[in-house]
Amino acid sequence: MKHIFRTLFVGCICALGSLTQAANPYLPLWEHIPDGEPYVFEDPDNPGKFRVYIYGSHDSLIKAYCGKEQVVWSAPVDDLNNWRYDGIILEPVKDPNGQLLNADGKGDVLFAPDVMEYRNPDGTKTYYLYPNNQVGGRQGMVAKSNRPDGPFEVCNWNPKNPRETVGDLRFDPAVFQDEDGKVYAYWGFESCTGAEIDLNTMATVKPGGKRVDNMISDCKHEGKFRFFEASSMRKIKDKYVFIYSRMTEEGEFGLPQTNYTLAYAYSDYPLGPFTYGGTIIDGRARDKDENGKVIPTGTPNGNTHGSICEINGQWYVFYHRQTGTTEYSRQAMVAPITVDVQTGLGGKVSISEAEYTSEGFELNGLDPYKAYPAGIACYFTGKGIAHQEYPNMFYTGSYFKATYADEPDFKNPYRNNDDYTPVINNNDGSIVGYKYFNFDNFDAAKAKLALRMTSTGISGNIRIMLDSPWESQGGKVIGNIKLGKKISKPTNVTAKLKMQKLSGKHAVYFVFSSATPDKELCELYTVQFLK
Repeated sequence: MKHIFRTLFVGCICALGSLTQAANPYLPLWEHIPDGEPYVFEDPDNPGKFRVYIYGSHDSLIKAYCGKEQVVWSAPVDDLNNWRYDGIILEPVKDPNGQLLNADGKGDVLFAPDVMEYRNPDGTKTYYLYPNNQVGGRQGMVAKSNRPDGPFEVCNWNPKNPRETVGDLRFDPAVFQDEDGKVYAYWGFESCTGAEIDLNTMATVKPGGKRVDNMISDCKHEGKFRFFEASSMRKIKDKYVFIYSRMTEEGEFGLPQTNYTLAYAYSDYPLGPFTYGGTIIDGRARDKDENGKVIPTGTPNGNTHGSICEINGQWYVFYHRQTGTTEYSRQAMVAPITVDVQTGLGGKVSISEAEYTSEGFELNGLDPYKAYPAGIACYFTGKGIAHQEYPNMFYTGSYFKATYADEPDFKNPYRNNDDYTPVINNNDGSIVGYKYFNFDNFDAAKAKLALRMTSTGISGNIRIMLDSPWESQGGKVIGNIKLGKKISKPTNVTAKLKMQKLSGKHAVYFVFSSATPDKELCELYTVQFLK
């Protein structure tokens, strides 16, 4: 089985050549970091400088959730396209004698973590990692470090049993320290618990402290909250903002029930009562078809986990998307949001719902003259082909092929641009889209588009559309690529474009058609406009 990051290696993402990645997903496409918790911490190697750190699961098992190790990536707050792999922060856990603790000898499986920067009375900082260990007897595991990038060492072993830890936190833990020094934790699956934590253990509920079960109503009961999993807490001004994965109701938003959304609730107190706020991101990328019907234009179903973070005055929501045909190859995503807090008792918190786009941190839009991996598409749908291996899974049209790197090249993550997350299963009725390109400095008079692709040899057509996939909804046909010749190796195929001078941001869509239904026409690897 392929496995990622066998050794610790620190490097900087500085993509060489013409192909660059500065969009969604914002990490290399061979890297799979779901459940990302973002935090801005001081760089321990550059005092006074700050970085944003992403702590998440590591989907390296490939055929099951998550992995046996947890890693961290970070970027300077003033250069959010320069992500650095900071290495493995917690490996399969061993006992004090160096032996793997599992009976099967294969090590732990570490699900969605959280990290807390704890301010010690002497002014120093200690970082606590809560890795959501899935092995019995160690599900309340806690590890600590004096650096945000680790390595972390387990600090709550059971003195009576070296194979177990002592801790009360369970599924998807979230932990934070309030201004008064108190520490609060939140956890749960389909039911949420919040509690004040004992500062002597950082792992157990404070004796005599407040513990609130069913802190917000769960997904099995009526009401707006509908908690499913993925607890995360942020304090914004004087408000406690609880972010979580919400199970929608059947038919809500005009779509089937799903837990593929992040929602928020807020309170004047760390343990509630809470007021429901709304949806922050919907991983299905809700949109409307040419008849006005609500449709998913991202993965129709899946899970998500993440949180919000303010960086240089701009708020973002961090979440993940599915790739491949399972939930085991998830990628880190980000989108800008607005956050408005009315201070004072009873003040309201308003967070805008983010749009699912290809932009990532490029808030002004993608540079059309850069070559982008096709896998940054944010719109992929179609009537397509049911996947035989996973007949109950998501895809009926175009989707992303999950790819991994045996030996990741951290300095040049796209050294072989044919390997990473191509868009496949493109057939009659499929649509693949990118939101948004910035056309302010674009030469429309001589424009061309290059798609690096393979082709099956089946006759078909790719209609290149601007602003919408449908002319009836304002879309404009700007080009066309005829298919029919078999192309075995990824090759650049170009199309002349008929465009008027543009300004600002515009979406671009590829609409596939063929007289041979239910057959794949081509695979897409890169997208680039040419001067």
